[in-house]
Amino acid sequence: MLITSKSAASALGVLLLAGAAFGQDAEPIKLGVLEDQSGDFALATIGKVHAIQLAAEEINAAGGIDGRPLELVEYDTQSDNTRFQEFMRRVLQRDKVDAVFAGFSSASREAYRPIVNQFDGLAFYNNQYEGGVCDANMIVTGAVPEQQFSTLLPYMIENYGPNVYTIAADYNFGQISAEWVRNIVAENGGTMVGEEFIPLGVSQFSQTIQNIQAAKPDFVVTLLVGTAQASYYEQAGAANLGLPMASSVNVGQGYEHKRFTPPSLKDMYATVNYVEEVDTPASKEFVEKFRAKFPDEPYINQEASNSYAAVYLYKQLVERAKSTDLAEIRKVIAEGDVCVDGPGGQMCIDPKSQHVSHTIHLAHVTEDHSVEFPTKWDAIQPYWLGEAGCDLTVSDPSEQYTPSNPPPANG
Repeated sequence: MLITSKSAASALGVLLLAGAAFGQDAEPIKLGVLEDQSGDFALATIGKVHAIQLAAEEINAAGGIDGRPLELVEYDTQSDNTRFQEFMRRVLQRDKVDAVFAGFSSASREAYRPIVNQFDGLAFYNNQYEGGVCDANMIVTGAVPEQQFSTLLPYMIENYGPNVYTIAADYNFGQISAEWVRNIVAENGGTMVGEEFIPLGVSQFSQTIQNIQAAKPDFVVTLLVGTAQASYYEQAGAANLGLPMASSVNVGQGYEHKRFTPPSLKDMYATVNYVEEVDTPASKEFVEKFRAKFPDEPYINQEASNSYAAVYLYKQLVERAKSTDLAEIRKVIAEGDVCVDGPGGQMCIDPKSQHVSHTIHLAHVTEDHSVEFPTKWDAIQPYWLGEAGCDLTVSDPSEQYTPSNPPPANG
């Protein structure tokens, strides 16, 4: 049974019972879900909401978490950072949720993160991102640059050549990701022949395409975000740019290979921890039950997979802690053996950074926009923060760091 109620404030509260018989004294465990169900990012994020609903329904059908049902308290953040702040305060102060699953863009995450810190909440960020957040109030299930670029860029340089041109969204995600690209290209003997940062909302790329043509790179790194910036692909195809592409974000989030006419995404290589084409029994089972519940879902992306697995990570944490208290949950994380088998592979929480390990799949989009997987890398750790000096088992700076601004030497 699915019970829903909608308020005038674009909120949606969902209590998923799914056939389980809970006693009247079984107090629900409340999960806030702050995701973009409308707005510029909704195309990539509605699957996150559905994945959380699917996992919660499964867990409730199996008896909940230690006999307690999961209750989802949802708000549509509408791709608006001020709404993330408003609703984060609401779910933590008024709704009294036990944990929050929140946010697509890094700008949204950085808008709400101080509020989570203020109220000592627990937030799961289930997105691929630029890395660097060292914050005990956050658990990050998305892949990070050392998992994606350290695998992707050496492959591209070896197979296509050393000259690289980056186009990236002009905000913290694109800027920090581009820094990672510069560093790893240099470490692998490559050369940056160009770099451009594109404001969100820009949809015309004729000058950028001319700049790329003039620079003559061997491949282009695309770190584009949102529906407007995705216009690049068809425009580049129309201009016969014909260059291989590499990305940590495209295909895996916005499924451009499904949305645009072939061959605009031909020879796009993306390092992903999941896409629906992954051909394993776990992936096939996930796709089957996802589409049974949501038959109109256009694509099941890596953020949907991350969000689904995150609910099961939270279940394990609460059951092992025998509490929803953050301090008790962090004691369990510190044990270093919190793992789940997600649709794309095993995911384990690193105690130092509270990010997760991933199986990284190299997705190659062919001329007809089908996807093949030339290789994969198992159990790639989110190693950079820990090696750089972030250790949340010792101290909690609640900061975001970058390769050029690492944690202080004294932690």
